[in-house]
Amino acid sequence: MTGELDRRAMVTLSGGHLSVDFASGAVPALLPFLSDEFDLSYTATAALILAVLVSSSLLQPLFGLWSDRRGAMWLLPGGVALAGIGSGLAAVAPSYALVVVLFFVAGVGIAAYHPEGAKLAAYASGRRRASGMSYFNIGGNSGYALAPILITPLVIWLGLGGGLLAMIPVVAFSLFLLRVLPSLRPLVPSVTGRRVAVGEDDTRAMFLLSLVIGLRSVAWFALLAFVPLWVVANGGTEGEGGRELALMLVSGAVGTLVLGPVADRIGLRRTLLVTQAALPGLIVVFVAVGGLVGTLALMLVGLFVVGTFGVTMVLGQLYLPRRVGMASGLTIGLAMGIGGIAAVVLGALADAIDLETALYVAAAGPAIGAIVCLFLPAPIVRLPQAVEPAPAVIV
Repeated sequence: MTGELDRRAMVTLSGGHLSVDFASGAVPALLPFLSDEFDLSYTATAALILAVLVSSSLLQPLFGLWSDRRGAMWLLPGGVALAGIGSGLAAVAPSYALVVVLFFVAGVGIAAYHPEGAKLAAYASGRRRASGMSYFNIGGNSGYALAPILITPLVIWLGLGGGLLAMIPVVAFSLFLLRVLPSLRPLVPSVTGRRVAVGEDDTRAMFLLSLVIGLRSVAWFALLAFVPLWVVANGGTEGEGGRELALMLVSGAVGTLVLGPVADRIGLRRTLLVTQAALPGLIVVFVAVGGLVGTLALMLVGLFVVGTFGVTMVLGQLYLPRRVGMASGLTIGLAMGIGGIAAVVLGALADAIDLETALYVAAAGPAIGAIVCLFLPAPIVRLPQAVEPAPAVIV
């Protein structure tokens, strides 16, 4: 791995990440409107999140394996296009069942982009992996944050057709990616290339990290699904619910830039432990206190969760240095799958008891995850002699 960040490649990859996650972020942004359109229960509303997350989570590791074995750069434009088309058509689908199918299709596109994009971003990052991956993730997190900011007023103004209109730039960017693919090919190292990291895969460490990611996702995807509905249930409007969700996601995008350099300075595992330990209390403050204090707590939740996406991605790549694409698929896809299932379970709990109880239960996930963080080992990356003469231990 060379020491310098390839800025041009990173801008392109981050732009694709922005586009595909804008399509992904359209799902929670559309939920309050689709819930009204089809008169959905909490469980049925959460099932829409599950539809997109099941396909993306199940397929991401498979796309990652394909990427590791054969290379698949065409997944970048193809994934962005499919995600945009699926989410856009879901907004105007005439039946609930068709919405579920189209969100599932969008999830396939999301699954296709992330492993290949994250692998190429790792090659382009240089030595400071957490900082480099934060640039890749700022695109995705910004796209996710922009979705409710842009889609909510569009749908209020134009109806659900505004959701379809919002996906036009996403599909347009997929065509741009198709055109610039040749410029990304030099990022892919040969077997003997000096940018190839070597080392042994640590499957036990990857299992523990996956557990942390899954527990964090229980809370995160519950908030994605239910923050707007919680605001409405407490007397707010759909627009206010969308703005609350947007503030959480924008803070997450800021957290991506803040916590990447912090992790490079103090260590990946320490950064992950501190942020996960803070989440349960912040979620409780959002639900119990509300108002400005609750909003600030929710913004910190976004900062700590989304800001550590890059941290867990880098840790996964370091724990599985011989299968970088697979590691990327697991760290992203696993989060989506477990989060989607948890959202449906918590939706059923909200229907059976109330939404407040479901949100309190969601806060328990990262509390357990913080304990698991204590058992994460320090990853060791050995780089070729010409680049790094001694093993690097990253705490």
